Amino acid sequence: MLDDLDDIHPLFHGAPSTTEFKKLRKRIIRNVREAVEQYGMVERGAKWLVCLSGGKDSYTMLAALYELKWRGLLPVELVACNLDQGQPGFPATVLPEFLERMQVPHRIEYQDTYSIVMDKVPQGRTFCALCSRLRRGNLYRIAREEGCTAVVLGHHRDDILETFFMNLFHGGRLATMPPKLVNEEGDLFVYRPMAHVAEEDCERFARAMNYPIIPCDLCGSQDGLQRQQVKQILDGWEKNSPGRRQVMFKALTNIRPSHMMDPKLFDFLGLTRSNPAGNSENTDNSNEIPKLR
Repeated sequence: MLDDLDDIHPLFHGAPSTTEFKKLRKRIIRNVREAVEQYGMVERGAKWLVCLSGGKDSYTMLAALYELKWRGLLPVELVACNLDQGQPGFPATVLPEFLERMQVPHRIEYQDTYSIVMDKVPQGRTFCALCSRLRRGNLYRIAREEGCTAVVLGHHRDDILETFFMNLFHGGRLATMPPKLVNEEGDLFVYRPMAHVAEEDCERFARAMNYPIIPCDLCGSQDGLQRQQVKQILDGWEKNSPGRRQVMFKALTNIRPSHMMDPKLFDFLGLTRSNPAGNSENTDNSNEIPKLR
């Protein structure tokens, strides 16, 4: 069915017929399906707001979700959404025309958060935190207005890894972007169905499909960002040891609280030895070590 070019969604019209592309497409679809199933993202009859930036990741996500929906594996309604944040020179007609041509239900929202970011962020500081917060707030509002139950974002495996190392190096905590969470208000899920997909696969897929990529000039206009630095480190590790990224990503799904150091996750104080050599339990508390004061 995958290779039947007469029976596909418009998002796949013109797809290369090479074996290499077919393998790439199958891998992406498999990875997205794994994340959707593993993290319990499907609520039958739900409606998702699929957020599109116009970058390679969000285009790949949109295509993968429609592939799964077309196969009957994703019984949810999809509404694509682009938030035009008022960046100078942003090609405002590209995504609406693309989505119309692809027969994808969508909503285009204009909110000039760009001016707010440029006004509020001091010179020399990064734009990302405020820009992201403003964007997320608008997307939550739009999701409610559209009757959606979830906001769906295009973060991929490498985004998740980079965020983990940013928290490790700069935040002093072990944390990253989870594939599934509930917003602070408690009324919307936030899903990342691309969590298992490699960035390289997104780039190859979007390029092969000739999707109209729109770069983010706001984020890309700053040098020395922490995320760029972490990305360079990961690129170096991957170059020296191919497959290192996937091994590290697997580690994020294979955590052993008893072998970490957080007493909130594991009861170290309550840890006891098994009764040695069948002896009765020593109830003499005279040798107890006093608590430090």
